[in-house]
Amino acid sequence: MYRILIADDEPMIRKGLQKLVEQAGLPIVGIRTAENGAVALQRIQEERPDFLFTDIRMPKLDGLELCRLVAEMDADIQIVVISGYSDFEYAQKCLSYGVKEYLLKPVNKKAVHHVLEKLALNKSKQSSETFVAVTKLERWADVMENAVWKLQEAELDGLLEEMRSELMGSRLKLNRLIEVLQELHALLHKRLGVRDIYLVQHELNLAAASDDAEAWARFAKDMKDRLAELKTRRKGKLKDPVEEAKQYIEEHLAEEVSLEEVADFIGLNASYFSQLFKQSSQETFVQYRTRRRMEKAKKLLEQPHWRITDISGEVGYADHPHFTKTFKKYAGCLPSEYRQRMGIRS
Repeated sequence: MYRILIADDEPMIRKGLQKLVEQAGLPIVGIRTAENGAVALQRIQEERPDFLFTDIRMPKLDGLELCRLVAEMDADIQIVVISGYSDFEYAQKCLSYGVKEYLLKPVNKKAVHHVLEKLALNKSKQSSETFVAVTKLERWADVMENAVWKLQEAELDGLLEEMRSELMGSRLKLNRLIEVLQELHALLHKRLGVRDIYLVQHELNLAAASDDAEAWARFAKDMKDRLAELKTRRKGKLKDPVEEAKQYIEEHLAEEVSLEEVADFIGLNASYFSQLFKQSSQETFVQYRTRRRMEKAKKLLEQPHWRITDISGEVGYADHPHFTKTFKKYAGCLPSEYRQRMGIRS
């Protein structure tokens, strides 16, 4: 999918060229236009195009200076200069800035399509020269997800250093590096989304990065920010979320604590927490809470000074008949019968 930018100060030429580009049949994700070189430079900083069509004579910033600035910014943007016959020698100066092609005014459909075919072929060759295997991206995304999910800052730092070393050593062009980092960013959020962990979607604006180091720094900061955000949502607790939930339940057995309350306490979506708890404990939240209440009730029943009616309240049952019914279902006998078996008179 190609992004294309057209810079020309004549509205009719911009519209005409845009129409010709649209008719070329290339997989185009977007075509943007600019009425002068200064606006074009701003557009490029916002979102790097694959191909740039630029006029030579424009106000505020002419085509020659635009080509020079683009070459300094990212040589992988393929530039096509549009000029009149009188500007031909002037346009040739742009070749030193990596200009791939030039078109003479008035442009025609055949010439534009021919140039676009050449640009697309060049782009294809560039993409095949340097790439990062999908399996590697998936592995990195898996490790990132695990580190963020478990709040493992050291593991995340280690992975980021491994990734930085390998990506920088691959000599990827800036725009390709940005594509890889944005893909990793999307993969992480997708995986966390499956866990129902919807972190704040800060836009990862890498297009404005001036070089590899800046693009990487922005990406690394974003990854660390995701972990910090989740850590804050969990109120700084570093325990396993299920174990943390069990401890919270244990400390509040005398209260009617809901699944939603526990999920909120540990910073998880209630629906996902319910699934995670059952997967980890092999029983539902309610089943676990009931079992722990009944186990505590047994221990209290084994202590003669506790009255059975007091025990029901101590394990979270304001309704005594409900407690006795639940206990019988769990232990196979009534609380009073359980005491008798222990040799304790009620």
